[in-house]
Amino acid sequence: VKPTVIDVDIYVNSIGPVSSINMEYQIDIFFAQTWTDSRLRFNSTMKILTLNSNMVGLIWIPDTIFRNSKTAEAHWITTPNQLLRIWNDGKILYTLRLTINAECQLQLHNFPMDEHSCPLIFSSYGYPKEEMIYRWRKNSVEAADQKSWRLYQFDFMGLRNTSEIVKTSAGDYVVMTIYFDLSRRMGYFTIQTYIPCILTVVLSWVSFWIKKDATPARTALGITTVLTMTTLSTIARKSLPRVSYVTAMDLFVTVCFLFVFAALMEYATLNYYSSCRKPNCTKKKKSVRWEHLNIFSCAAQETCQTVTFFFSPQNYSVLDMRPPATVITLNNAMYWQDFEDACVYECLDGKDCQSFFCCYEECKSGSWRRGRIHIDILELDSYSRVFFPTSFLLFNLVYWVGYLYL
Repeated sequence: VKPTVIDVDIYVNSIGPVSSINMEYQIDIFFAQTWTDSRLRFNSTMKILTLNSNMVGLIWIPDTIFRNSKTAEAHWITTPNQLLRIWNDGKILYTLRLTINAECQLQLHNFPMDEHSCPLIFSSYGYPKEEMIYRWRKNSVEAADQKSWRLYQFDFMGLRNTSEIVKTSAGDYVVMTIYFDLSRRMGYFTIQTYIPCILTVVLSWVSFWIKKDATPARTALGITTVLTMTTLSTIARKSLPRVSYVTAMDLFVTVCFLFVFAALMEYATLNYYSSCRKPNCTKKKKSVRWEHLNIFSCAAQETCQTVTFFFSPQNYSVLDMRPPATVITLNNAMYWQDFEDACVYECLDGKDCQSFFCCYEECKSGSWRRGRIHIDILELDSYSRVFFPTSFLLFNLVYWVGYLYL
């Protein structure tokens, strides 16, 4: 027994919308099937017999199913959108209009610069290839004018139709597939996500030009930009399903967040290292008595110099820094009225520097400081004005070239 041959023709009326969250798309088609049933041959002067939809249930029709459809419905307004024609040689044409919500597994690694091929798959439900064969009536599938399509975020790149044999435990089935190639438009996401993220990162750099003593201003700016990036990240994720991998937009938003957070941490680092941090430092005014000792140094009898050392009689240690500006001389002794300025950076003792860095200008000299990288922490803002914009520009260059052209 020869298998029944079903010639299939599809006219695409419209496509869209495409839902990235639900991984589905909607399509409106006219689905036509043509086959021959010798039992329906008739002798008449009429070559074609046109019947209404009530006759559909009285003859045999293919048990075609759409394998990747989630929901599907036929149109019934104002009358059932079905057409049944029978030729005198037994040839049958059966067409109907369908709206199908079909599954499309979107790969969102390159989102929102992604491209997809959404399939529409159909085959027989119970007849294997030994009993029924599908074949395309035409080489290509026709489509209506795209102006009425509701793709919104996508551009229609084209379509292609294929056929294959799928082996199952119940038999081998002929499976027909139409692929709709779609490319996502970036306009919406550029306005809603990319531009706000870039402007927020640039705004965080403004703190590098604000003097370091303006703690409230710089802190408020840093916290505001961090919270703004958090909000933008949340909004960007609303248009995506909860996939486990990182998308292109996730990468961009995360890097922008790190730049904003790093700008805030930059000021925290600057403020910490540029402030007084010695444990015995106090902001209370107290008098400290400094004794001084004059020593005469003579290179020759005619040329002598007097070197004055200041020391504290409490701990008998020589002060290795200049005496304070506010000094009161009384009975061969000097009293310092403001002890707040007497704080000495711990870095001078070599106790608080990192393994490979020396953070202060005074740390350049000394045997223990040899081989270390000298960074003036007080110039951190100057470094950041160059480092942050340059690194962000390089990141954007690599990001856009990598995702758009590679």
